Amino acid sequence: MLLEAVWIGFAFSIGLLVRTIGLPPLVGYLAAGFAISTYSSELGMPTEAGEVLDHVAHLGVLLLLFTVGLKLNLRNLIKREVIGGGLLHFLISVVLMTPALLLVFGVDLYTAFMLSVALSFSSTVLAAKVLENKRELRAFHGRVAIGILIVQDLIALVVMSLAAGRTPSVWALLVFGLPFLRPLLFRLLNASGHDELQLLFGLLLALVIGGYGFELLGLSSELGALALGAMLADHRRAGELSKTLWSIKEFFLVGFFLQIGIGGLPDSQAWIFALAMTTLLPLKAIIFFLLLVMFRLRARSAFLSTLSLANYSEFGLIVASIVLPEWLVPLALTAALSFLVSAPLNRFAHPLYERLASRLIPFERNIRHPDEQPLSLGDAEVLIMGLGRTGTAAYEHLKDKCRLVALDSDPARVEMHKQLGHNVFFADAEDQVFWQNLDLACVNAVILTINDMEAKVIAAQKLRKSGFGGLIVSHSMHSDEAEKIIKAGADQTYLTMSEAGVGLAEHVFQADFGRDRRSAEKPAVAV
Repeated sequence: MLLEAVWIGFAFSIGLLVRTIGLPPLVGYLAAGFAISTYSSELGMPTEAGEVLDHVAHLGVLLLLFTVGLKLNLRNLIKREVIGGGLLHFLISVVLMTPALLLVFGVDLYTAFMLSVALSFSSTVLAAKVLENKRELRAFHGRVAIGILIVQDLIALVVMSLAAGRTPSVWALLVFGLPFLRPLLFRLLNASGHDELQLLFGLLLALVIGGYGFELLGLSSELGALALGAMLADHRRAGELSKTLWSIKEFFLVGFFLQIGIGGLPDSQAWIFALAMTTLLPLKAIIFFLLLVMFRLRARSAFLSTLSLANYSEFGLIVASIVLPEWLVPLALTAALSFLVSAPLNRFAHPLYERLASRLIPFERNIRHPDEQPLSLGDAEVLIMGLGRTGTAAYEHLKDKCRLVALDSDPARVEMHKQLGHNVFFADAEDQVFWQNLDLACVNAVILTINDMEAKVIAAQKLRKSGFGGLIVSHSMHSDEAEKIIKAGADQTYLTMSEAGVGLAEHVFQADFGRDRRSAEKPAVAV
């Protein structure tokens, strides 16, 4: 136990170092795992992950998938681009990859087929982690990517069941009764409060009922955690529960990525295989992009979804552990290398699209797209971009004072505001085409309340390049980010926490000092 604790501490240090150069911490966790695998024997320490680290890693995956489920709307997953994109990509990948593996590596047909199946999946953990860090899980392209990953995970579960020669328990049919438990789960979440009981309730659902419970039924614990989270997605406190679990989930996920790196130092053949498969990542991405465009997505949404999916999956390692254990190390190295390639690309996804937009847009189909955005904002005087808590508060404050319109990249959030009678449209502030076609003739001021800092920078730049000369106001959590937004073209950027403090002080001043002044102004009463 002490050794695993030291390993996790070391991984945290490397992750922190990697973060300072602009890469996701998970890249550092992988590097720490490889370093431990390389030097442990020289230091007289075990060279394999112990049971404690394995358990921590598994818990981290379950908690991540549970929190992903909390942010899902299953009605948005039943889309042609999700089901069609997931199934067709799987079939095309297997058909192309199987003969290639037969010819290049000289394996038998069964091995080539199962390897192609394992390599056809994308990483749910990595994609969900990257999208969550960028706060894009609810964006249109984030929903498409997560939906396709869920389709892939279901395919993987079927493949593993068939390859292992076993089927789920008859009691697995009880899963279809879970929706009837939603009212009870909603009541329990309401009754759990906001402190440790809420935390324990989340852990109970994710790890015990979703994880261990599904395993008892012969189903995947990962699927169980995701399903239990999705059942609570419509609850008003689902976001709060996700934030409550955040720190625990982050700690356990260190173990997951560390475990991959500790998997062992591969031989030369494993390196050749992993490097060859890594060079095929662009082909995997191209297939995803063309399929999503075929299913009527615009180039930008297809590109951003594709980058999230351009990697290999931890599910491939699970498949290999069951049917191809001798290929586990090469596949683990392949997945790790794909993470090293995919994570930095996703970090710069939006600027990268800006450079490639002119080449990608011609692939769009000349039809109405499911992510189509408005061309005109009507006679609105003020535009609010982003309808989180800050944007919603701004809308409520201004809705009776001026002609107002708001935009958000979360279709479900847009629909919710429309039901409240708000003048809201679906749009993504980082989309180049959106700015090219948008009519801002009547708009005098823009309020940037988007969560992502890069999105605010891009929005400010696009507004100024489009000739907008009105007021641009933004908010930010950090002063260095505020400077970047100002440099991009914003007139003012308010520090959120500082403004909150000023607001609180003003309320105190108005309440107490105002009352004291009123008392002082009253005439004295003669006794």
